[in-house]
Amino acid sequence: MRRGALSLGLWMAVSGCADDALPAENDGSDSGTSPAPTSGEADTTADSTGSDAVPEADGWLHSDRQFIRDSLDRVVILRGVNARVEGIFDVTFDDGRLPLEEVPVFTASDADQMRALGFNVLRLPLNWSGIEPEQGVYDQAYLDRVDEVVQYCAAVGIWVILDFHQDAYSKEIGEDGAPLWAIQPPPTELLGGPLGDSLEMRRFSAQVLAAFAGFFDDSDEDTADQWLQPAFADMAAQVASRFADEPWVLGYELYNEPVAADTFVWSFHERVVPVIRAVDDQHMILFEPSVTRNVIEQAPIPSSPFLDEQGVYAPHIYTFSFGDNATALANLSIDDLRPNLEGAVAEAAGWQAPLFVGEWGISPVAPNADAYVQWTYDLLDENLLHSTVWLWKENSQGSWGLFDWDEDAEDWVERPEVIAGHARPYAAAIAGEPISMRFDAETQRLELRYEGREDAVPSLIHVPAETWYPATFTIACDGETVATEADRDPVSGEVEVTCSGAGEHLVELLPA
Repeated sequence: MRRGALSLGLWMAVSGCADDALPAENDGSDSGTSPAPTSGEADTTADSTGSDAVPEADGWLHSDRQFIRDSLDRVVILRGVNARVEGIFDVTFDDGRLPLEEVPVFTASDADQMRALGFNVLRLPLNWSGIEPEQGVYDQAYLDRVDEVVQYCAAVGIWVILDFHQDAYSKEIGEDGAPLWAIQPPPTELLGGPLGDSLEMRRFSAQVLAAFAGFFDDSDEDTADQWLQPAFADMAAQVASRFADEPWVLGYELYNEPVAADTFVWSFHERVVPVIRAVDDQHMILFEPSVTRNVIEQAPIPSSPFLDEQGVYAPHIYTFSFGDNATALANLSIDDLRPNLEGAVAEAAGWQAPLFVGEWGISPVAPNADAYVQWTYDLLDENLLHSTVWLWKENSQGSWGLFDWDEDAEDWVERPEVIAGHARPYAAAIAGEPISMRFDAETQRLELRYEGREDAVPSLIHVPAETWYPATFTIACDGETVATEADRDPVSGEVEVTCSGAGEHLVELLPA
């Protein structure tokens, strides 16, 4: 489906009408942010020799409230993965309690493997408990570990989302998130590991639900002096100040799966965003609706834009992924997956923000799991959307990762049938206004249509390595071959494709 037929049409229709289901947000006019980071703009002038050298992008990305663009003003498509990382995903204790679960290490090799598969973005969960274990005391060693992952990724051209993450509010009473001092009311029982099958029970426990209410509910003025959101905002600002000048940080995700009514969630955003902006006016800010969207597969459409010009709407899309859906999955079609994603497109249009699916996925052993992955990517392509799949490596909970843990070898082993679904071609950067993108898994043909511009800035087409895609191929622009496998970058897998001049262009990737 063409962007012009679905997403752009929805964008224009929803942006032009109001929905009273959600209170109006700030109109964005006083956000103080600029559409593009001034410190990272590329020099598009000719070099000192007088040649018309094509400039290179410098890493910085920004939102134009519909698309995410790079410093050359190309529309960027971000496809990636989530990764829990040892020393960052904080589920251990220093008082004798056992860790809640195993968390994999992350090395330069992981970044290399991600890039080889075509992933150009990593969503990295951070925990408040690791950043600020004692109130007012920020752990610089923790932020050093975060920076280490960022640098591994930057070295191979992967952007990193710094995601302020929680599951069941805190490791002290749930799985991960807030430190002990930031649980109000104080918990009646501290829990340890291993987590086993208890996560769902913890998520709905009285003390976890009370902790969420204590954090989000601002209706009781009597508890204002104990309120935790200002402390959370200060913590987020500490992280933002550390990474304010790092172009390979895509942005900050404000709160993972908030357990609160949407009105409380939007109030939280209004309090935290200005504190981050006081120290960082460049990076994008990703935001989610209430976690109830994961269940009911819809959220209110706002009547005014997100309060920050660099906002990115980042809901999670888990159609049929949980619960007893074996029959539905066995009879799955792409049209069963379409409504959830199209609803998110409409919600993003209401916010006047790009849509980034922060989490999606399916158990590798679920019925029709391969088709589920393929059709999800087909829908993402149709709508020119960004996403990070759950999960890179996992030896706990549902073991959804792209790798198996080999107990004998004590090492991670690729799941070829899972990875094959994610290693597919796409347009990573489009030098013009995109119209449509489509990949046919049967013929291995990628088709990109876009409105070109006068300059000679190339688009970037990601082509998977020959393990996942034919070793020989051609790329044509408007029927004329402009690149072959010899032009594929060995690290990123990207091929530069130049279609000069204004007007509509058709780029085709074809196996030889």
